Amino acid sequence: MADTALSESVVGEPDVWRLRARGCWAEAAALLAPYCADHPGAALRRAELLVEGCFYHLDGWAEAEDALRAAEALAGTDEERGAAASERGYLAYGATLFSVRDRADEASSAFGRAAALLSPASPGRPLLDFRRGLVAENLAANPAAARAAYRRAHAGAVAHGDTFLTSFTWRHLAGLAAAEGELAEARHGFSESLRIRVSLGHLVGTAPALLALADVEEEPEAERLRLEAARLYALLDNVPTWLAPAFSPPARADTL
Repeated sequence: MADTALSESVVGEPDVWRLRARGCWAEAAALLAPYCADHPGAALRRAELLVEGCFYHLDGWAEAEDALRAAEALAGTDEERGAAASERGYLAYGATLFSVRDRADEASSAFGRAAALLSPASPGRPLLDFRRGLVAENLAANPAAARAAYRRAHAGAVAHGDTFLTSFTWRHLAGLAAAEGELAEARHGFSESLRIRVSLGHLVGTAPALLALADVEEEPEAERLRLEAARLYALLDNVPTWLAPAFSPPARADTL
């Protein structure tokens, strides 16, 4: 979900980011395929793309699993093995979150392995912290642990210049603030997340950011944000899939 948004860093393929940002994960992964036989970084990036696609399409789990196994087989350094373990944990977390299969224990084990392999100064550490926060928030129902993990991830992302990851840490910290009724803090966090995604051209992540901000804004601004989110959602062929309920017309009373 977050590594770096700088297109030129993606194994030398600027088009990978542009496709990813528009929700074309399979096409982006195909650009990396020629490099994957002997390039651990390309193999891992391809797996990351396919795993991320699962979170937006709620499909493609088997293909992502195959790509991740290939990346794990090529990993030769602690950094590479740690990054692959982080991705393994994220895939297992997603399968659990979306009720594909309960892999919560696998997620926990993989994230623990990643933490042992990635040094505190590793550029992959903030992403790992963020993902562990997701587990704490959404699987363990522990908002305090989630907040601590998100704050570590945010600080690390800022230190490493990972602007894209900060769009996620802002968003999830804001979500926790909203749940506690801290609406001013939530508006700030959601606004920052939206600003970053727009500035980076991350279209597929902009509709969720618009809706999140709309939920803590007052009318008529909230309605304007929802309309813009609906426009983008339709433009991207109804991706992310899990946003569908937000755009479903309300049922008429005489059909209930």
